[in-house]
Amino acid sequence: MTKTYLFLLLLATQLLVLPVFACTNLIVTKGASKDGSVMITYAADSHTRYGALFFYPGGKHAAGSMVDVFHYENGKLLGRIPEARETYTVVGFMNEEQVAIGEDTWGGLDSLSTQPGAILDYGSLMKIGLQRSKSAREMIRVMTELVAQYGYATSGESFAISDSKEAWILELIGKGKYEKGAVWVARRVPEGYVSGHANQARITTFPFQTGNDWNNLNQVCYHSPDVITFARKHDFFKGPDATFSFSDVYNPVNFSGARFCDARIWSFFRTVSASVRNNQDFTNYALGKLYRLPQYMDESPNPNHFVTNRLPLWVKPDSLVSLPQLMAAMRNHYEDTPMDMRYDLGAGPFQCPYRWRPMEFTVDSVVYLQERAIATQQTGYVFVAQSRSWLPNVVGGIFWFGVDDADGCVFAPMYCGISAIPKSFAVGNGSMIEWSETAAFWTFNQVNNFCYSRYNVIHPEVERYQQALEQKFIRGNTYIDSKASALFRGKKSDAVACVTEYSVALGNKLAADWKDFYHYLFMKYKDGNIMQTEGLQLSDNGSGKGIPKKPSQPGYGKDWERRMVTGGEGRKAGK
Repeated sequence: MTKTYLFLLLLATQLLVLPVFACTNLIVTKGASKDGSVMITYAADSHTRYGALFFYPGGKHAAGSMVDVFHYENGKLLGRIPEARETYTVVGFMNEEQVAIGEDTWGGLDSLSTQPGAILDYGSLMKIGLQRSKSAREMIRVMTELVAQYGYATSGESFAISDSKEAWILELIGKGKYEKGAVWVARRVPEGYVSGHANQARITTFPFQTGNDWNNLNQVCYHSPDVITFARKHDFFKGPDATFSFSDVYNPVNFSGARFCDARIWSFFRTVSASVRNNQDFTNYALGKLYRLPQYMDESPNPNHFVTNRLPLWVKPDSLVSLPQLMAAMRNHYEDTPMDMRYDLGAGPFQCPYRWRPMEFTVDSVVYLQERAIATQQTGYVFVAQSRSWLPNVVGGIFWFGVDDADGCVFAPMYCGISAIPKSFAVGNGSMIEWSETAAFWTFNQVNNFCYSRYNVIHPEVERYQQALEQKFIRGNTYIDSKASALFRGKKSDAVACVTEYSVALGNKLAADWKDFYHYLFMKYKDGNIMQTEGLQLSDNGSGKGIPKKPSQPGYGKDWERRMVTGGEGRKAGK
């Protein structure tokens, strides 16, 4: 049965800065991954974010050197801080030591949204942290110490931080006008589990520590010493310490936090865990139906009246998660769930699982919403960072990088030890206001935007080519892993040259091949036709005159034709 999923949007009045619903991060520990790697993902979802690959060479710096700090979003100079004596090379959001980071913004309490005189915003904090850290734990320490010293110039953030052995979630919010610095908590994702976050703070209760012992590998939680006392001091929290919840105090979940944000994590969890997939309470939560019962689901008391059917912070997958599975998770549109967008009127005749912004619209004084899935049209770039402990660092880390919508991108393997990047992905090759024929970002946008016009006709072909290329890259990496590791045993620079040559050549060829693919798709599917093809070429009719064989013309499909003559069918449901 065709259904229309338009839900009444009722937003509670709270002292919150509403999140921009911009980014998604998924986390897989080495014990939960099929090949024993640690993996995190990140989608930078912004209508104004250009998809390009950052590259910052490492090096040694003279005493007294300073580094300029630029705002990640607007590029403005925030200030200057002392440079470290040594920095590591950074490719995108992964460094040569296999440390990687992703983020999402959730805003949080309005009174904490800005901090006068702060120098470090979340983007500069990520870059500088990667340049100065050899492990995930060290990066948490570096970031939180920098914020304490120089202030925090952004609202609330969640960070996924990984290395070749561990994965962590760090959640942090500035102290606003009250004090310099931030309150924060970091938790290690248990071995064998997966996690994620998407524009809603996720850490609730946590084991309070008397101190942060950064060298103690048995310590699995770190936090600012005043994470609870700061909240008490400013009347954000009044319950017993044992019931303090970071998320519920600093970023209280509401309808939009569940439906637009945590629902994306639910869409991942349900694909790997039957316990989540079959739990109606979690499904209701993803739909924005929040319970505030006297007890939590584990029967512990709830004296603060927090939401009780929230998703768990992490889950154990039913089977080990592979790299292709995680890539597929970043392409999710709520398929086969109550929020599936392929079959309502908004999908059009070609079952397009996308909705153009804004996310809310009003009809007859009633506010409705559009779903916010993991895969979204406005993505600037997306990655899967894969860290592998059994290989030398410059070989073990792979920054699988894609531009534009994850559903139509191809993840290209950029080894973390490379000394140069492909021109097709380079910063400066095109921009959001400058076209470049050689820029991967604009090439992938051409294919994706063409695909949106007849999604269920064109996208299956895009998906086949996408998967063929990614499988080819995975196989090719096996050879490069072996070759570069052998070279590393002799001379590190030879291994660096090997992975650089491979990644640069692959990235540039991918952009060129995808441009040819766009030309092929445009010719095959133009004007509502489907031309006959042989491989990635249109078939000649045999005359030798460049005339194609007769095309098929499938039209709109029987279901949509019936809607056209009956006036359509839809259903409206309340929250």
